[in-house]
Amino acid sequence: MLKKIDLDTINSFNKGTLMEHLGMECVEVGDDYVVATMPVDHRTHQPMGLLHGGASAALIESIGSMGSTLLLDVEKEVPVGIEINANHVGGMTSGTAKAIGKIVHAGKRTHVWQVDISDEEGNLVCTGRLTVMVVPRK
Repeated sequence: MLKKIDLDTINSFNKGTLMEHLGMECVEVGDDYVVATMPVDHRTHQPMGLLHGGASAALIESIGSMGSTLLLDVEKEVPVGIEINANHVGGMTSGTAKAIGKIVHAGKRTHVWQVDISDEEGNLVCTGRLTVMVVPRK
């Protein structure tokens, strides 16, 4: 079960990072899922004006890492992404992408997250998985 931490605290960790630069924001945390949004604009476009696949992959990794952080005692352990895949099945040119990440495996040393990214009408844009390794804090 994910720890209940207020959204302002979760989003404060994005300050000065890629997540802040791309406008990612955590908007909801449930028992086994995290929801985040990201604007589709000049920061996240590829040259043809579509949502960049790399921005979608960054959102997948970010939401899974956020979720794994909420599963751990970060005084003792930290999550690090070790594998990510993304299937881009739709396109977006503007608006807000919404990602829902659900934990599918929460082991002692690895976590696996399934993340679906949709447009504002709920159409699937990208689906992916992130594998996180849990490592001791040094």
